[in-house]
Amino acid sequence: MPEAVLDTHRLFVLDTNVLMHDPTALFRFKEHDIFLPMVVLEELDKGKKGMSEVARNVRQTSRFLDELMGQVPQDEISRGIPLNTLHLNGNHMGTVSGHLFFQTEPVLSDLPATLPGNTPDNNILATALGLQKANPNQAVILVSKDINLRIKAAVVGIRAEDYSNDQVLEDVSLLYRGMAKLPHDFWEHHTKEVESWQEAGRTFYRVKGEETEDWHPSQCLFLEGGDNLHFIVRRMEEGAAIIELIEDFSNPKHDVWGINARNMEQNFALNMLLDPELDFVSLLGTAGTGKTLLTLAAGLHQTLDRNLYREIIMTRVTVPVGEDIGFLPGTEEEKMTPWMGALMDNLEVLTQTEGGDWGKAATEDLLRSRIRIHSLNFMRGRTFLNKFIILDEAQNLTPKQMKTLITRAGPGTKIVCLGNVAQIDTPYLTETTSGLTYAVDRFKGWQHSGHITLVRGERSRLADFASEQL
Repeated sequence: MPEAVLDTHRLFVLDTNVLMHDPTALFRFKEHDIFLPMVVLEELDKGKKGMSEVARNVRQTSRFLDELMGQVPQDEISRGIPLNTLHLNGNHMGTVSGHLFFQTEPVLSDLPATLPGNTPDNNILATALGLQKANPNQAVILVSKDINLRIKAAVVGIRAEDYSNDQVLEDVSLLYRGMAKLPHDFWEHHTKEVESWQEAGRTFYRVKGEETEDWHPSQCLFLEGGDNLHFIVRRMEEGAAIIELIEDFSNPKHDVWGINARNMEQNFALNMLLDPELDFVSLLGTAGTGKTLLTLAAGLHQTLDRNLYREIIMTRVTVPVGEDIGFLPGTEEEKMTPWMGALMDNLEVLTQTEGGDWGKAATEDLLRSRIRIHSLNFMRGRTFLNKFIILDEAQNLTPKQMKTLITRAGPGTKIVCLGNVAQIDTPYLTETTSGLTYAVDRFKGWQHSGHITLVRGERSRLADFASEQL
């Protein structure tokens, strides 16, 4: 048990779900101390089996704890284990000077009669209350991702906080949108400074000024109020930016597999999806904004017409919205098919061919040979060469899962992530901790990535009204 120390050092009691969510949470509290109740170790032991991401995190947590305990003699464990003794393979954790304490003796504390029963949560609350009494000069804080446990802690007088170290942004409204609005008189003020030239049929401009300081590579630009001239930032130089006039896919003559852009954001998206220089593209938007349709059209055009990629790989996180329907029969692709309703619906739109049933069947056979459906569960250790990978419902990925997927990309592969951070179904994942939010924020400064947020629904007037009013 830790003895009372200066009140500048806090004592954080960790709930099991924090370590299940992020094993490196042990090293995220800088100079403060960490306390692990014995019931947390019991729950970690129960969750170590399996191939899920949670089970992997539990096993990694156990490895960290084992390495830490090997750093000190057994008779000194009760005094606290220094957390700065473990090197995490070069991962920067900042300055860690706190200690890790295990529950080595019973903590005497009576829970209020309003919390009956010997449940793991109530045991953690009892432990935290006992620590408060034993350490009156030290702030004891319970850290949990379980909202109900934090509520119960507040009721019994324990300070409780969510684990937010993996939070990418304070507010999702601050997330990079991928485009910037130029003032209507932008060109008038920069006429003398702008250099323009053409290269391989494309028009480029070198722009200088204070506005360029806030731009990012692959950011889309449009003029306030008006014309259909849209630009994209190609690269940043000292005191200047190189921008390119992009193609207008709203023009019926410039369709992509029969699909035209219906608004400015869709035009930006199509330009990014068709740009072979962009290896990673992310599209955010609510239902009906055209994320999947645009991506599939661009993928089919580059795979079948231009032969830039060998095949399209479609995958998504299999998190059910309602009750799970149980195990599905068949191969990996057959098991994933019920989850790919969006793919099938959009393929139906893109394959409206003449020639009756025979022509339709021939087209479906061709597409089936070039489109593969894979599960995320089998992505570890793989390398994809010259593939066009579409990750649907990416908002349900954790940052670690997102990293696992993106690092599978080999030479010539393009990854497109689609999602809506307002519809997250994965437990303990929020808009600011989603892997999709994480990827958008980390990739915004890279020249070979692009991002755009689609805002206008184009599915139907019924779907648009429902998105706004329901």
